[in-house]
Amino acid sequence: KTGIALLYEEVSQNAYDIRLKLTKEVLTIQKQDVVCVNGSDHSANHRTVTLHRQPVGGLGLSIKGGAEHKVPVVVSKIFKDQAADQTGMLFIGDAIIQVNGINVESATHEEVVHLLRNAGDEVTITVQYLREAPSFLKLPLGSPGPSSDHSSGASSPLFDSGLQLNGNSTNTAPSSPSSPIANQPKYEKRWLDTLSVPLSMARISRYKAGTDKLRSNAFEVLALDGVSTGILQFYTAQESADWLRAISTNISDLTLQNMKMANKCCSPSDQIIHMGWVNERLEGTDSSQLYKSKFLALKGSSFYIFSAPPVSTLDWVRAEKIYNLCEVLFKIHKLWLADDYWLQANLYLGIHQDYDLEDQRPYCFSVMVGHGKSHYFNVELCSDLAVWEKSFQRAIFLEVQRTGSKTYMCSWQGDSLCFTVDFALGFTCFDSKTKNVLWRFKFSQLKGSSDDGKTRVKLLFQNLDTKQIETKELEFQDLTAVLHCIHSFIAAKVASVDPVFVDSQSIARKYMYTN
Repeated sequence: KTGIALLYEEVSQNAYDIRLKLTKEVLTIQKQDVVCVNGSDHSANHRTVTLHRQPVGGLGLSIKGGAEHKVPVVVSKIFKDQAADQTGMLFIGDAIIQVNGINVESATHEEVVHLLRNAGDEVTITVQYLREAPSFLKLPLGSPGPSSDHSSGASSPLFDSGLQLNGNSTNTAPSSPSSPIANQPKYEKRWLDTLSVPLSMARISRYKAGTDKLRSNAFEVLALDGVSTGILQFYTAQESADWLRAISTNISDLTLQNMKMANKCCSPSDQIIHMGWVNERLEGTDSSQLYKSKFLALKGSSFYIFSAPPVSTLDWVRAEKIYNLCEVLFKIHKLWLADDYWLQANLYLGIHQDYDLEDQRPYCFSVMVGHGKSHYFNVELCSDLAVWEKSFQRAIFLEVQRTGSKTYMCSWQGDSLCFTVDFALGFTCFDSKTKNVLWRFKFSQLKGSSDDGKTRVKLLFQNLDTKQIETKELEFQDLTAVLHCIHSFIAAKVASVDPVFVDSQSIARKYMYTN
């Protein structure tokens, strides 16, 4: 995929025309430059061109810019078949360095206009192609063409000053147009590669660093080694969305390749299910919301949070956080359904936790972990959110089936007990010393639960014989982890019985398909 975009500089607030070239593995940024395609002058940094003023059309070019605006004077138009065009050595975007040996790099727009108009019939100018022309100069891309703008009055640095008039020529006889000499260097304007960003493990950001401010029709691509494309800005929202999807797809495909290679070295019980970049919301001491890039991975029995992608086997033990998959809970928080409307979706029952959802980012999810803690994440695309939802579900179900059962120490009324959640048997409570079973219920017998938000939980079971509800109270050191484990086992049990029902509950995929 190739296309034209702008490279936006936030410091100077200028945007430069660039060309993007996307392959499966690399995003390349190209800038226009003038190159010598024959002769010995392969360096086209400076070109000296002699123009013969014509009675009709003059020098055949227009200029913009000036020192008063802290930009050089540049050639903004070249008129077809006139003096400048006939040389074959001048291009739109050329910055004028000298006029008849006089340096004009620090000259104002009016000074350069005056000098060119009063330079006589033969004008020698030295130029250098301006690869990064500020956007307010509005230099067109492509081949120069004719223009109806023949301004000869007062000039402005932001508008074309036409120099196709005679000026103050002392010779009224027609001057013969300059013709290319056989061995004269030939120049062409070409797109040249200036930066290549490898897409393996790269990430995309549409937001201004650390804020909720979404860039308009713009995003940034950052490579694994930190190399950045800079802010890529597009002319329309559709163009921006198309490029965002195309680059994101290639990054995802490369991540999948990396996963397959890594999984060849891992045991069947320790396979990578999914991994990728997200943004994690960090709560600052001044209550300001900041986001930081994190790399998440679902591998074997664990959920990993990294500051940078793991590229070697040793990196997996250097994760910032590692959680057991049976004891986490995935929850979607926000989906943008329109510009000013969002849907909050809760994907679990019986556990309540309030979140401050006043941030402006769509496609948010949280992963709730033990001791009532949680991590709040944001992804760039709705498709990313759907993949994470499905991946967490699959990774948790696989871990439940591999583990088979989880046992937790608990107590009630001073007695030390053990509570087991078993994929086949359901719930069992037994004395930790004597191992005597106190009670056992199937998953289908659990009819409700309530907790104090700290350590105590009430489980309501229906007795199969009497149909009466029996209440069992237990106290755990980490109640949240136990409740998450119960949820994981019940969800996995439902999925094993009715996988279609589980798929039908996907909030992110429902939204993605309806749109």
